[in-house]
Amino acid sequence: MEQLAAQKNWTDEERLELAAQLDAELDAFIDGLEKKRYEEGWPEDRWQEEMDKHPFFMKRAPQPGDDVHPMFEGLQKLKYDPEENTRDELALNYKEDGNFYMKHKKFRMAIYSFTEGIKSKTENPDVLAVLYNNRSAAHYFIKNYRSSLSDAQRALFFKPDYTKARWRSAQCAYELERFDVCTQMCEELLEVDVDHKEANALLHKNKMKKLEMERNQRKEAAEAKRRLTRFHRLRDAIEQRAIKFDDQKVGKRATLSEELLRPKFLPLEDHPVHLEEDGSTLIWPAAFSYPEFLFSDFQQQLPETATMRDCLATLFAETLPCDKAQNYRLGNVHVYYENRKVGCVHKVDEEKQLADIIAEKGFFVSGGALLFYVVPKDSRVEQEFINQQRRPMVYS
Repeated sequence: MEQLAAQKNWTDEERLELAAQLDAELDAFIDGLEKKRYEEGWPEDRWQEEMDKHPFFMKRAPQPGDDVHPMFEGLQKLKYDPEENTRDELALNYKEDGNFYMKHKKFRMAIYSFTEGIKSKTENPDVLAVLYNNRSAAHYFIKNYRSSLSDAQRALFFKPDYTKARWRSAQCAYELERFDVCTQMCEELLEVDVDHKEANALLHKNKMKKLEMERNQRKEAAEAKRRLTRFHRLRDAIEQRAIKFDDQKVGKRATLSEELLRPKFLPLEDHPVHLEEDGSTLIWPAAFSYPEFLFSDFQQQLPETATMRDCLATLFAETLPCDKAQNYRLGNVHVYYENRKVGCVHKVDEEKQLADIIAEKGFFVSGGALLFYVVPKDSRVEQEFINQQRRPMVYS
């Protein structure tokens, strides 16, 4: 054909005829090929998903645990493979990743990237200083002040004149209330730049916070001393009166402590036994239980000089809501306390003062409070209460 074309001068009609013949032969050849479906492309129902995975079209970087496109995996290998990069190049690559995450406020991912850069074992002090300082910043933004301070000081180790790292150290030290470190960092910053406004402001704020904390510590120490003195006076008063306490947790009489004296009844818990200001009279919290109705009344501050009749007069100043028969009134009730040692009850003489009742051999302070039981006089409720089976408390 080439020889024929070289020897013959073709007219335009002949050229068009030959072109049409060649097109027809090509069509015949294509039609003769085996027909089968192309299966190597993206499926129609998942093309958007596949495109998002392709490194040329993806809109976000793969997250930990995601399936990685082979091409993206290859690019990662080029960027992070120790055989393809020097230690400095690896460190800088991870630094770029960390800066990207910092820009988008993904601080934990930034910490991971800067950490990988540090682990690349670069020996370049400037690169290490930047990695530690940047990781310090990431820790700072998620309030990991202790880690942030440690990284900032490591950055200063590699680059002693690193102003950003020194400022970050000062900020972290302030948050951690390490006032001396904060002062040192601020003063070093001001030695280099006397007009460093932030350092001047932080130095003043640090000084004020330190003074306030020291003042609060002195107040707390003084209050603790006063509280201890009050407790010792209270303990001495209780021991002088030979008052007995139940320690229901371990089944034995316990050493006096603030925990033992704290009432276990919710309405009384903020009103433990205490001494009056003159130190002569104990003030007790007390619970009065009504077995018939299964509920209790509470009196938060009863002086030990009050008689049981005084207590009942206060209790029955108004009719009990559940006392439809009006059996609970002054002169028509008996009051008892439990002798937990032998498992029985004792009737209270209403004319006695609380101090005398508490001093009786069988009386025990229960749950940090005085506990009494009130029943109608000469009633079925009283008999059932008296005859109720009780288990003696065993002391070791």
